[in-house]
Amino acid sequence: MNQGERRLYLVTWLLNERGEEYRERYDAETEKRLLRGLMNVRAPKPVPEEFLRIQDEYLKEETRRKGITDSSVFPDGITVWQGDITTLRIDGIVNAANSGLTGCYYPNHGCIDNAIHTYAGVELRLCCDRIVREQGHEERTGTCKLTPGYNLPARFVLHTVGPVVQGRVRDSDRKMLRSSYRACLETASENNLESLAFCCISTGEFHFPAREAAAIAVSEVKAFMSEGTTVKKVVFNVFKDRDREIYKEIV
Repeated sequence: MNQGERRLYLVTWLLNERGEEYRERYDAETEKRLLRGLMNVRAPKPVPEEFLRIQDEYLKEETRRKGITDSSVFPDGITVWQGDITTLRIDGIVNAANSGLTGCYYPNHGCIDNAIHTYAGVELRLCCDRIVREQGHEERTGTCKLTPGYNLPARFVLHTVGPVVQGRVRDSDRKMLRSSYRACLETASENNLESLAFCCISTGEFHFPAREAAAIAVSEVKAFMSEGTTVKKVVFNVFKDRDREIYKEIV
């Protein structure tokens, strides 16, 4: 199968699962958005082995075409990198999750949670669903859960729920954001990860001011790395030019 054939199979299968048919083919880009949207809204439930095989082949090829950045290009210590975290080959990437832990269900939403679950594949949502069901409650703010990266170049994903800011930033918000960074670092070290990439936790949909969040992130990472840990390399991944400049100033 080529990519177009794989995509057609996946879209058709997902539509059929919903009791719908793919009556008219779209152009490639529209079809890609359709596939992503169908994956985004799908509840965590098992799929056949054939679906997983074709999905995995498709997602790995899509990531290869986007271009993979290997963390070996970054020096030990702290680095600021502007790029697509779903294309980073590294021990672990941090996902700014919501309390449900199973990803973003809004079709083609621009949040990092949506992107990570999309390019990891449906296995990630299934894994996160198992975690939530086994612990018997939604994920608490300031904690961390480790999962495989599945089809991502990263070996693992570290999911943390940052604080949601409502109005002015409170001391409790600052405490919880520090806890999210610390929990990710501790989880990485406990699992012998040597390299870790952070997204900008809580600064998007959760409304934590970017500059203050960056200052908290950098101070927590520097303090943790000074204590002695398996984590030798931390990448602060940014998407916006403004965030890149903020981190460059603070680091």
